[in-house]
Amino acid sequence: MTTTIESPTHASFGTEQPLHRISLSQSVANSMTMGYRGLLKIKHNPEQLFDVVLQPIIFTLMFTYIFGGAVSGDVASYLPVIIPGILAQTVITTSIVTGTQLREDMDKGVFDRFKSLPIARISPLAGALLADVVRYAIATVITFSTGFAMGYRPDGGALGVLAAGGLVIFCAWAISWIFALMGVLMNKASSVQGVSMLILFPLTFLSNAFVPVDTMPGWLQQFVGVNPVSHLVTAVRDLANTGHAGMPVVWAVLGAVVIVAIMAPLTVKTYMRKA
Repeated sequence: MTTTIESPTHASFGTEQPLHRISLSQSVANSMTMGYRGLLKIKHNPEQLFDVVLQPIIFTLMFTYIFGGAVSGDVASYLPVIIPGILAQTVITTSIVTGTQLREDMDKGVFDRFKSLPIARISPLAGALLADVVRYAIATVITFSTGFAMGYRPDGGALGVLAAGGLVIFCAWAISWIFALMGVLMNKASSVQGVSMLILFPLTFLSNAFVPVDTMPGWLQQFVGVNPVSHLVTAVRDLANTGHAGMPVVWAVLGAVVIVAIMAPLTVKTYMRKA
């Protein structure tokens, strides 16, 4: 009788296991998988879409019929003003969800489970940010569709509308890095949402999104002039209403790139230390 001893397929006893390195391609694949997980969460909890579906419709109808006659004389003349404003406000506000859901996952121990898996540690964070882009796209489509149903006919054409939607989505994705950092640093999801709304409400309402700047007091005009939301709203109006990509578009893109350049490394470093 012959006994066969199989050679070990792993490292021999007494030899340290080599560290399992995650390649860039695998990190991207893991992030896409986590992004798909985020979409599945929306599928099984469709109430998460209430803010991106109902808010644009309610806000557009409410603000248009309340302020339309007083600001522009009639509803039709007010639509080119209010639709880009509602779009910027809705999508930017939606970016808060990134931080709150990140905090909820960390509180529930979901990230502790991810740490035990052979995946890139950055993938849960990257996947959450990718999944939220779908929410921004839904909010953009709903806002423009509501405007079209009310008679909004932008002179920028389909290309201008697509460029305006893409600009808002990119800027909201950049801002979501800020709220992701808040989600990592704060202890409760309710705290993240409360502080985020406290920051965003003044920025979105004290801007040129709903009324002309020259109707405001002088001191407020100075704040509105430097408010980054005002620059984004102006850029979206230029693209959608005229199809022109001027300096407001450049400033909006540059501002988003700067936010990502500063906040992404800071968020990732903090997340890797805590996750």
